[in-house]
Amino acid sequence: MAFDSPHATLHGRVVLWGGIGLGAIVLVAGLTHGFGLLRSHPRAEAASTGVQHKDGRLTVPEGSPLRERILVAAAQTRDIGATLRFPATVEVDPARAAAVLPPASGRVVELRVGLGDRVRRGQALVLIESPDLAQALDDFDKARDAQDLSQRKLDRMEQQSRIGTSSEQDLEQARSDRTQAGAELARAQERLAVLGSGPDTPRRPAVLTVRAPFDGSITALSVARGAMINDPTQPLLTVADLGSVWVTALVPERDLAAVARGLEAEVSLEALPGRTLRGRVAIVGDVVEPDTRRTRARIAFANPGFELKPNMFGSVSVHGPVRTRVVVPGSALLIDNDRTSVFVATAPWTFERRAVETDLEEGGTVAVRSGLSAGEQVVVRGAILLND
Repeated sequence: MAFDSPHATLHGRVVLWGGIGLGAIVLVAGLTHGFGLLRSHPRAEAASTGVQHKDGRLTVPEGSPLRERILVAAAQTRDIGATLRFPATVEVDPARAAAVLPPASGRVVELRVGLGDRVRRGQALVLIESPDLAQALDDFDKARDAQDLSQRKLDRMEQQSRIGTSSEQDLEQARSDRTQAGAELARAQERLAVLGSGPDTPRRPAVLTVRAPFDGSITALSVARGAMINDPTQPLLTVADLGSVWVTALVPERDLAAVARGLEAEVSLEALPGRTLRGRVAIVGDVVEPDTRRTRARIAFANPGFELKPNMFGSVSVHGPVRTRVVVPGSALLIDNDRTSVFVATAPWTFERRAVETDLEEGGTVAVRSGLSAGEQVVVRGAILLND
């Protein structure tokens, strides 16, 4: 059966032939469905309403449905107390910590403390069998014997000088020998004192006792029984007095002007929920760390119960002077990676995008440090519809 026309009637319905077929019908349906999805996206909706772009400005034309969805309000000012919040950690006061070094080489024969132990001043920590101590004891014995000999010689010279049987030169030499022998004995005694020993220390084997320099806790331990000690600059352990600690806040470079000595500070620690510690900033660092661009501010706290432990995490709130700031609702901000911006009305229904720097956020309101002036008209609702 042949048809001379591209149109034919089949069972009372019109059938299209020629250039339009089933595939075209499916394509048209797909485009129609896709157009519906496109209209549901905010940017596409903004584009479909005819927003005009010119010289970096956006204009919403009259009759656009966007006008019903965009709200513009004037930026306000508010007096804001500069309460800045910084991450913080608990640290040992460096003036209350000491790395205990071996006074001489040798072999560890006994370790009397463990990591975390609390010790008292003068308590024996490590015993070292030391050839250096044995040598120092021998030197002391020699110096003491030489001093005794020089003293007896001087006594004889003085007796002979009184009866005229010795020369003045011999007497002066005896006195010089006695002085030198005394100096050598004093040096040997000081050497023993540095090693923490005395003349009554057993000579064989010569055991050196390393003692705690003050009351504190063992916070680091790097030696074990049987270890050989050859490097006098390598610490055996570290003793720290944790009766007073620092809470160290990491202050960003931009906030340094607001942090100074003597400011009140509140500390909250994750390990002590519900508790707030109050103190004052004692130290503000003079150097900005190159990798973090932050400076350390420290608050000292007494810690008699050892509740504050080094490396605890928390935060520090510092109360600074009251300042007047421009404020906008948080809904006005558009954040794109590291850039924060708002849309500002430069004419009725004409907007420009402007980068701003923010300070604080409180109750849905954001303080703006720069980029916006009081009274400027800002898009506070629907800014995302203008975002391109």
